[in-house]
Amino acid sequence: MMIDPFTPSAFTLTSLTAAINQLKYQPSRLSGLYEEQGITTLTASVEERDGVLSLVEIKPRGANGQPVHGEGRRIIPFTIPHLPQTATLMADEVQGVRAFGSETQAEILQTRINERLATMRRNLDYTMESHRLLALMGQYYDANGDAQSLFTTFNVVQQTQTMGWSTSATSSARKKATELITKIEDALDGAPFSGIRCLCGATVWTDLLEDQDAKATYLNTMMAADLRQDPRLSFQWNGITWERYRGTSAVKVPDAEAYAYPEGVAGLFITRFAPANYNETVNTLGLPYYAKGEPLKFGKGYELEAQSNPLNLCTRPRAVIKVTKA
Repeated sequence: MMIDPFTPSAFTLTSLTAAINQLKYQPSRLSGLYEEQGITTLTASVEERDGVLSLVEIKPRGANGQPVHGEGRRIIPFTIPHLPQTATLMADEVQGVRAFGSETQAEILQTRINERLATMRRNLDYTMESHRLLALMGQYYDANGDAQSLFTTFNVVQQTQTMGWSTSATSSARKKATELITKIEDALDGAPFSGIRCLCGATVWTDLLEDQDAKATYLNTMMAADLRQDPRLSFQWNGITWERYRGTSAVKVPDAEAYAYPEGVAGLFITRFAPANYNETVNTLGLPYYAKGEPLKFGKGYELEAQSNPLNLCTRPRAVIKVTKA
């Protein structure tokens, strides 16, 4: 009797979703910055009050509603972005193949599945990084995949800071850095934070390193880093950790811009995951990733789909300062 390695149980939502969520985590620059949580709906109502954004809690019918405190509040529903990826696993990819060692047909099949899932997850993670960088810069993606401004949507004024970096000894950048810190402190309205970090585009990073005062600090930092064999492109100057954001041509901080934000602020950056659009996931708590398989026509293999449904937001957009040279 011939054993069919393409057992349907290997392609169920439960098994593939478990597999894609258990794949080895590949960290990205902003992955640890956002607090993640699942929700049960496909939209999220976001309330703005005094420049602070918060998600309106979903409660069962009959429960007490979320209290409203005075005027000046605005609630806008957000459709959570849907990010699907597809791949195909053909039957003849397992036919006559033996992996190194003593893998069975079932093990070979699982290896092929994991390869497809890993590729789709990398694509989803790359897209997630772009969404999170956009949120840090005060934007979000609407239901059509177009970038929109949080500041425009909620009628909040974005804070900016020019630095005036200069190669002369009379550079005013140190004073400007103090002004930047003060703006962040005012926007947090007393909320504690552990430090300030500024992610820089390519041109801003060059302008910073050419500043007379910053250059000496950078050179000393890099000499110490060489001794530690530490390759990170960041250093502390005037109470701020300055870092070059090393993205790609598609995912990057604009060259002439930088964005400074406070670190250690609870709930400043959030990610909320909606459930997948499958029968089995209706009214369930959203997971970071989903995957499912369906048989191809005439039993020639399986079509795989992976998806994520994330909403990424900065809840205090005025606490993130847009920095430019002039």
